[in-house]
Amino acid sequence: MNDEREAKLLLQLKEKDAQVESLTNQLARAEQEIKLLRRKMDALLQRLFGAKSEQIDSTQLLLLLQEEEAPGPAAGKESGPELSEALTPRPLRKSPPQKAKPRIPENLPVVEEVLEPAAVKAAPEQWRRIGEEVTELLDYEPGRFLRRRTVRPKYIRRGDLDAAPIIAPLPDRILAGGIAAPGLLAQIVVSKFCDHLPLYRQQYIYDSRFGVELPRQTMARWMGEVAHWLKPIYQAIREQVMSGRYVQIDETPIRYLEPGRGETKLGYLWTCCRPGHDVIFHWHTSRSAQCLEKIVPVAFNGFVQCDGYKAYGAFARARREQGNKLTLAGCMAHVRREFFEARAEAPQVAGWLLYQFALLYKIEERLRQARAGPALREAVRAAESRMIHQRIQRALLRFKQNKRFLPQSGLGRAIDYALGRWSPVSVYLSSGLVEIDNNLVENAIRPTALGKKNWLFFGEAQAGERGAIIYTIIESCRRRGIDPYRYLRDVLERLPQATNWTVKELTPEAWARAQTQAGKAAA
Repeated sequence: MNDEREAKLLLQLKEKDAQVESLTNQLARAEQEIKLLRRKMDALLQRLFGAKSEQIDSTQLLLLLQEEEAPGPAAGKESGPELSEALTPRPLRKSPPQKAKPRIPENLPVVEEVLEPAAVKAAPEQWRRIGEEVTELLDYEPGRFLRRRTVRPKYIRRGDLDAAPIIAPLPDRILAGGIAAPGLLAQIVVSKFCDHLPLYRQQYIYDSRFGVELPRQTMARWMGEVAHWLKPIYQAIREQVMSGRYVQIDETPIRYLEPGRGETKLGYLWTCCRPGHDVIFHWHTSRSAQCLEKIVPVAFNGFVQCDGYKAYGAFARARREQGNKLTLAGCMAHVRREFFEARAEAPQVAGWLLYQFALLYKIEERLRQARAGPALREAVRAAESRMIHQRIQRALLRFKQNKRFLPQSGLGRAIDYALGRWSPVSVYLSSGLVEIDNNLVENAIRPTALGKKNWLFFGEAQAGERGAIIYTIIESCRRRGIDPYRYLRDVLERLPQATNWTVKELTPEAWARAQTQAGKAAA
C-alpha cells in the first residue's frame, strides 16, 4: 500500500511540476509578447506624435552608447572587437552656419512715403535738410481680379460700302470660348497643386472676398484643359529624365473616386527622379510590376534605386530575362530607419550602428560639398565607405549567429531587413552615379502628401493622370527656384502658338535658361 501511495504522490508531483513548467513557459511567452506589443505601441506613438527627423548629433549618440542595455538573450556576450569603438566615438563635424537672409528682400518694389514736420511745412524757407531717417516695413496687398478686355475695331474701305468689314482675329487661347485668362488658370493651378487649396476652398475665397463666383465643377474642367495643354511639356520632361543610366523610383498611395458608386479606391502616384535633373510623376490604379513596365522604357539600361517592395524585384528579373542590363540599388535610409526606431531596445548596439551610418553619410556630405563627379565618388567610397560597410555587415552577421536579439523584436527585424537588403544597398559603392539612399525621390513626393491631406482624393481615375502632369511641372519649377505662377502664366499664353519642335523650349529647365540669358542681355 505504501508503495502505491508513494507512486501516486510521485505521479501527482510530476504532473504538478509539468503544469508549473507549462505555466511558467506561458507566462514567459506572454511577457515577451507584452514587451513586443509595448514596443510596437511606442513606435506607433512615436511615428504619429513624435519628431519625424532621424538626425542624431554626436552628443545624443554618446548618450545612447553609454546607456545600459536591457537584459536579453546572451546580453552579456561580447559581439566582436568592432563594438569597442562605441566606447570612444569621434565627434561628428557640424555643417557650417548658413548666412542669414535679410528680413526684407532687396528685390521687392518700394512704395515711399515722405513725412515732413509740421513746422517745415509752415515755413520751408527757414529750414535746411541735413539728412534723413528711414524706417522700412514689410507690407502686403492681396491679389485682385480684373476684366481683361480685348477690343477689335471693325473697318470698311472708304468708298466701298458693299465690301465686308474687316476685323483682327482673336489670338489662340487655352480655353476657346471660355472666360478664364492664363493668369487666372495659373492662379487656380498653383493654389491647388502648390499651396494645397482644394477647389471648394478656392470657390469660397473668390466668392466671399472678391465677389467672383467660380463653381468648382467649372474650375475642375479648366484643370483638365490645362493638363491637356501641358502634356507635351510633361512628355519632354519624361524623355529627359529617362534618357540617363540612373533613376530613383518610389510610389505613394492616393485615393480616387469611382464614378457611380460614391466610394473611393486606392491608386498610386509613381515618382521617378533623376538626381540633378527633373522629377516625373506617373498615375496608375495599381501597385503591380506591370506599372513599372509602362514607366521605365524598354531600352533603359542602368540603375534603378528603390525600396524593398517586391514588385521592383519582379520587374528587374523580367527585364534581365529580356536581355536588359538593369541593376536594382537599395536605400540606406530605409536600413538606418529600422535601427533608429529600435534604438530604445538596445541603446548601445543601436547607438553604435547609427554612429557607423553617420560616418557613411558624413563621407557623402563631404563629396557633395566638393561637387565630386562619379569617378571621384567611386574612388572615395572604395577607400573609405567600403571599410565601414564591411564592419557593419560583420557585426550584423555576428548578432544574427549569436541569436542575441529575438527575431520578432524591433532590433531583430532591423537586422533581418538589413542583411536581406545588403547586396542592393551596397551597389552605390561600385558606381559613382548612384546615391547612398532614395531620399531625393522621397522628398519629391512630399508635396503630394501635403496636398492629399487637404483634398483627400482625386475626383476620378482620369483626374489622377491630370494631377501627375501638373505635379511634374510644379516640382520641376520648385527644383529650379522658379515662381510657378509666373512660369505657368507665360507658358499658357505661348502654348497655343507652340509646335512639336518648339515645345521643348517651354520646359521649366529651358524657360529658366532663357530668363537668365534675357536678364544678362538686359544688364
